[in-house]
Amino acid sequence: MRTSPLLISVSVLALAGCAQWGGPGPDKDKTYAITILHTNDHHGRFWQNRDGEYGMAARKTVVDQIRQEVKAAGGYSLLLDGGDVNTGVPESDLQDAVPDFRGMNLLGYDAMAVGNHEFDKPPVVLQMQRDLASFPMLSANIYKDGSRMFAPYKVFNLGGIRVGVMGLTTEDTQKMVHPDNVRGVTFANVQTETAKVLPELRQKADVVIAATHMGHYEDGKHGVQAAGDVELARAVKGLDMIVGGHSQNPVCMKAENVVDRAYVPGAACQPDRQNGTWIVQAHEWGKYVGRADFTYRNGEFKLVKYTLVPINLKKAVKTTDGKTVMQTYTPEIAESPEMLQLLKPFQDFGQQKLLVEVGSSDAKLEGDRSVVRSQPTALGVMIGQAMMDKTKADFAIVNAGGVRDSLPAGKLTYKDVLTVHPFGNTVVVVTLNGKEVLDYLNAAAKMTPGSGAFAQFAGVQLVIEGGKVQSAKVAGQDIDPAKTYRMAINNFVAAGGDGYPKLSTHPGYVDTGFVDADVLRAYIAANSPLKSQAYAPGNNVVRR
Repeated sequence: MRTSPLLISVSVLALAGCAQWGGPGPDKDKTYAITILHTNDHHGRFWQNRDGEYGMAARKTVVDQIRQEVKAAGGYSLLLDGGDVNTGVPESDLQDAVPDFRGMNLLGYDAMAVGNHEFDKPPVVLQMQRDLASFPMLSANIYKDGSRMFAPYKVFNLGGIRVGVMGLTTEDTQKMVHPDNVRGVTFANVQTETAKVLPELRQKADVVIAATHMGHYEDGKHGVQAAGDVELARAVKGLDMIVGGHSQNPVCMKAENVVDRAYVPGAACQPDRQNGTWIVQAHEWGKYVGRADFTYRNGEFKLVKYTLVPINLKKAVKTTDGKTVMQTYTPEIAESPEMLQLLKPFQDFGQQKLLVEVGSSDAKLEGDRSVVRSQPTALGVMIGQAMMDKTKADFAIVNAGGVRDSLPAGKLTYKDVLTVHPFGNTVVVVTLNGKEVLDYLNAAAKMTPGSGAFAQFAGVQLVIEGGKVQSAKVAGQDIDPAKTYRMAINNFVAAGGDGYPKLSTHPGYVDTGFVDADVLRAYIAANSPLKSQAYAPGNNVVRR
């Protein structure tokens, strides 16, 4: 990593202070109160889930209350987002995230970073979203035909304190989206672009915040993924704060460079700090609103308190009569009537769209519980193939418990698809070496027939004896321990669900954000009428 030139050039400017650049500045010996509110990786969750968690209506109640509190105490606030508004639930995806951007307008966002999923749809959709948003979408490192595609930053005046917000987007975007959607677009090195922009921004701002969609990787260990927030803070001095996204984790530290993986909603949270820069991230989906309370006095930007406010997150609790109920971790938050009024028509419209025909099949594709959990099925193969096509993976593994029903012969609706995939799992791709692939295939092979963990496979040819893989091929070739392979699975399995080895912390792990039902729907639409025989498992997986 080429860090030294950046550190020298930027840190000298930062240490010189803003007063030298002229213009109005903060009053000497006056203490200013500034609160930064933040979210990230919204992914279409404008409505609460079936358990009543998150949703923009409850989020608005929280944001409004905090703003009122801060204002009453003589302070100022900004609401920022770390990107990825798009791609998540059918009701949003069907409407090109219009309800989500309208909801963000009503919430009064001040700025957002451009995420990789902002490029999931054709450029005309992104332009529509930019026009719709009443706040700037920022990115300093995205270029279109040689010119910056977005504004690199915006400066806000908060009672005399000039707060500059710079946007940055992961360099991995280029390989994570359809090539047609980024034709002529390049994603420059974030550290280099920050070094270019920061001196200019420091002339205009007393405080500089980077709103990023790059990911927070513990101790900077980003593996095969592009460098993230930790690496940026270490390489470039002069950022007061990074409001992040992309890795979709609550950034709460147990110790220096050690993430608190046992964090539970409502507990205290200590954000990361690298090279004088505070780094925060509010998990995903609007599950939290991050709140960072700062003071500014004579050039010192000091964190007073940090909180992750859970938005009606719940846990399963057993009652005295043995039943299981869902209870909020913290006192329940009422939903804003104004936001509900805005969003309900979009939710209702999305629900109606579920009955729309998406394709057809010449025969039933077997997903009945008694079958899919005990033997290879055409539906299992097809789901795996859809995941492979979407992620350009070499092979796929599908846990049978994630397949909840068959697809009938004849006309297929979106509702049929959601009946198969009701959980809203996302498709994950993991880059593994050949040895790791063999180890994982052996783990999958051991899953007991009849259980939800039972594996359906696509793209591999296996001979399994006594629960152990005796022969394994990808694309007809023996797996080479020295080569690397891309495996597609869902995020539930990747997290260790159904007893699978946990891969969510693997350096080669990437959660695409694509919901499994939407991936299957698109595949059905593109390949209808489906020929069931094309997905017949045959002898691709032999168990003895």
